[in-house]
Amino acid sequence: MRHAPSRLAATLIAGAALAALATLATACSSAGVTSPAARTIATSEAGTTIPRVNTIPGVNTVDTSPAGATTQPGAVNPNAPEVVAPGDIPDNQAFVAFASGGGTYTVKVPEGWARTEASGVVTFTDKYNSIAIQSVPATSPPTVISVKSTGLAGVASDPTYKLTGVTTVTRKAGAGVLATYEIGSVANQVTGKKALLAVERYEFFHNGTTVTLTLSGAKGADNIDPWKIVSDSLSWK
Repeated sequence: MRHAPSRLAATLIAGAALAALATLATACSSAGVTSPAARTIATSEAGTTIPRVNTIPGVNTVDTSPAGATTQPGAVNPNAPEVVAPGDIPDNQAFVAFASGGGTYTVKVPEGWARTEASGVVTFTDKYNSIAIQSVPATSPPTVISVKSTGLAGVASDPTYKLTGVTTVTRKAGAGVLATYEIGSVANQVTGKKALLAVERYEFFHNGTTVTLTLSGAKGADNIDPWKIVSDSLSWK
């Protein structure tokens, strides 16, 4: 019986301590303070789920969605081509005549652009703007149907390709077919990203030869006048 008061005192002290801890937890929760358990989860090792703690008055919740995941609607596809600065061809751009190797035709191209040749295609480029010229033997002129069915086979398999129209046109070289489409550029060597290009592809026929002019630039570029100069400058010899 002599130890009863000591046991009673210990019981009272433990009860008071528990009450104090409960009061402190309630105060922290009301103030929006993250509990130690939540802090432990939020600092879990990289490579596992990285939760984010949302504090609502009186409630602590943990978002356990995988790291890097997004739940926002309409999220941008990271693999889609980028829309880059248009880079319009200057209004004062000078043009010079380019003559085909066989002397079949001439066409004007912007002066000072870099020139490359590969697989029968001559290409002039400046930044995202380019003009590709190719001539091949043909037995008949192109039509809207032939261009839609087989004329775009070289680009139609590209996952970024999107046809926007095929129609007949008339230029100084005669009647032709114009196909317009969007496509991703060659990937940037540094970033690996592709620019979204708007393309005008013309086909003209004369005396057993079809000449294709592929004019492309960054989507949004105002190249209407330069492309009209080029496509209207084709001249047969």
